[in-house]
Amino acid sequence: MAILTWDGTGLRFFETGVDHGVLYVMDSNGAYPLGVPWNGLTNVTESPSGAEPQPFYADNIKYLNIMSAEEFGCSINAYTYPDEWVECDGQKSVVTGLVAGQQARKQFGLVYRTKIGNDVAGQELGYKLHLIYGCLAAPSEKAFATVNDSPEAVEFSWDVSTTPINMTGFKPTAALVVDSTKAPATQLAALEDELFGTAIITAHLPLPDAVVTLLTP
Repeated sequence: MAILTWDGTGLRFFETGVDHGVLYVMDSNGAYPLGVPWNGLTNVTESPSGAEPQPFYADNIKYLNIMSAEEFGCSINAYTYPDEWVECDGQKSVVTGLVAGQQARKQFGLVYRTKIGNDVAGQELGYKLHLIYGCLAAPSEKAFATVNDSPEAVEFSWDVSTTPINMTGFKPTAALVVDSTKAPATQLAALEDELFGTAIITAHLPLPDAVVTLLTP
């Protein structure tokens, strides 16, 4: 029988960073047809909730535990945002250069990338693509301060809730994660062509079943 060992060479993994943010505004058909780059993305904090046990008692003993539904939420921090974000943030253009607040908020999808590293390759071992669906941004606080001798750029922040969408053979989900160190290279490249666009493909967010098809050898 093999003896367990810890912290072997090449097995000290970690994750870091966030980049390649893309916003996909959802259309009236529930699709995400057009991706735009989200520059200035500084942080995405995933905040799942639910999945809490609800105990039931009978015959003077704990009879069973039933888990509550799990929900996916996150917060987004950025120094700036694409023009397409405005309607997701409850604003709507009135005339060129003028927007009105407190309007209906559009749902959207989001993709971002985090790096995978280890003790041999450093931060360049690989990455994970995070695909988030059915997002809705809540109103958020924005603090503007006077310029002084220690200037700072305003960092915007939004709390995001999600509505899961169907995935064949699985419970509805709002979040998929693709690991570049495990996904087949050819299939991963095909998925990234869809997500980020090419000279002939418009960047868009495939739905979960389409992602499965793209990643299946």
